[in-house]
Amino acid sequence: MIRAFAPGRVNVIGDHTDYTGGLVLPCAINFGTTVTFEPGGSTLELVSADEPEPASVAVPVHAPESVSPAWARYPAAVAAELRATTGGRVAVETTLPIGAGLSSSAALEVAVALALGYEGSTTDLALLCQRAEQRAVGVPTGVMDQLASAAGIGGALLLIDCTTLEVTPVPLPGDVAIVVVDSAEPRALAGSEYAERRAACEAAIAEIGPLRAASMADVERVSDPVARRRARHVVTENLRVAGAAAALGAGEPHRAGEAMIASHASLRDNFEVSTPALDSLVERLAATEGVYGARLTGAGFGGCVVALVTASAAETVAESFEGWVVRPSPGARVTTGG
Repeated sequence: MIRAFAPGRVNVIGDHTDYTGGLVLPCAINFGTTVTFEPGGSTLELVSADEPEPASVAVPVHAPESVSPAWARYPAAVAAELRATTGGRVAVETTLPIGAGLSSSAALEVAVALALGYEGSTTDLALLCQRAEQRAVGVPTGVMDQLASAAGIGGALLLIDCTTLEVTPVPLPGDVAIVVVDSAEPRALAGSEYAERRAACEAAIAEIGPLRAASMADVERVSDPVARRRARHVVTENLRVAGAAAALGAGEPHRAGEAMIASHASLRDNFEVSTPALDSLVERLAATEGVYGARLTGAGFGGCVVALVTASAAETVAESFEGWVVRPSPGARVTTGG
């Protein structure tokens, strides 16, 4: 029996930049998914403590996107990417809220890959799980979620360059904490306009080249006004991520908070992935004593808001907004085997 754990992640700043090779600043968190695998047989028997319907999938898996119920497509796609030939019982438990934008799907994928015997680098693990998610849901997602889950470091955010996949730890100052609040607005990535946003970015890239290297003058040359707004967000967001990482490294969390507020405004106005519920929650958090800044986190269209707060105010803020204080935590690992 093999048991593996993979954490969820919260992205402090840098959304919709990963799939254009930009910068992101997430961290693995102290909530995650545990997968227990008991090998044997020619099918994967998939069960989840949070899903009413199990699944039985023959190995090797050839069409994970057609597996039913839908939740089982994620582990089935991981098995397909691993070219697994051994079946067994795969039991899933999680402390992550499903569909809240804390990467419950990435945590599931990474934990399943480790439980099924993946051996290799954290970067290759993340890329395998990214491919699995794309197969499972048909959405061209980036690699940030899986890499944050696989490569998490206790006490540190991860500055990830999504062109090179280089990961640079950014220690979170001891007097600063992270609070996550669920907007109670469910997020369904496959049913969202995520793919349209990525297509608009690709249209801008076709005109002006990689957005990672683009200037604001380049952005203004994009002919389509919608693609221009999407590109404006990406280019300015990369600058905000770099600025927030530098601010935290210099012990200036107020500057990082200002970058978060500007990030939310750009996600709202340029990328148009916010909602009235998210906007209201960010506004109320930003006006709360002890909060440096707040923004939606994840793809948008619902889900969670992340706030950077003083450590002394963290529990009070979390209680007031029915949220959680989350800690930057170590990445995925096999916890027992035998």
